[in-house]
Amino acid sequence: MSPLEERIGYKFRNSLFLAEALTHPSLGHETQRHHFDNQRLEFLGDAVLQLVITEHLFQHFGAEAEGQLTKLRSRLVSRETLKTYAAALDLGRYLLMGRGEEASGGRERTSTLTDAFEALIGALYLDGGLDTARKFILVQARSDLEQIAEEPVDVNPKGDLQELLQSISPRSPIYQLITQSGPEHEKTFVVQAVWEGIVLGQGSGRSKKQAETAAALEAMKLKRWKTLG
Repeated sequence: MSPLEERIGYKFRNSLFLAEALTHPSLGHETQRHHFDNQRLEFLGDAVLQLVITEHLFQHFGAEAEGQLTKLRSRLVSRETLKTYAAALDLGRYLLMGRGEEASGGRERTSTLTDAFEALIGALYLDGGLDTARKFILVQARSDLEQIAEEPVDVNPKGDLQELLQSISPRSPIYQLITQSGPEHEKTFVVQAVWEGIVLGQGSGRSKKQAETAAALEAMKLKRWKTLG
């Protein structure tokens, strides 16, 4: 198994699907040769991702109306979220791309990582079927799915905290990364929400985004800004 196959826990029967998913369009542009790239698989993977997330939300959030389910799905398939999943897999490390693209930071670019993540889903779907793709998607999204199951759909802790604090002071809270630990594919981040020199709350999560949300939730619970009064 290749290092990426070991990381995702799946051995491709047709390795060309994986190679295609990891090939950035810049490689063909730079070599001036006809070369497959991951754009078609990204198109397919996007549709599979939408289906799997929609199906999961429909089955597990039966009390929510269509509008609320749409909000949840948008949150789970956003470019920011998909970049987090791709980064957790260190997906940029495995991409084949042109030298110019790489030199300009292509391996860390949001669009590159999200496209590659969706292309990988497309490759898994073609090689192993919908069940294989579904298992992969739900494993990557597990922490986010658990988090939204514990929160009301419309909760936006970071937005609520910022709105509340800006009613007191024009300064916004900042989120400081305190530690990150664990292997590349399963890191844990610890973040503090800081405002006016006060640590309002601390949270941890599989991504910085999750840790920031947890820190904002704790800040809203502790209400330490009241000590300034």
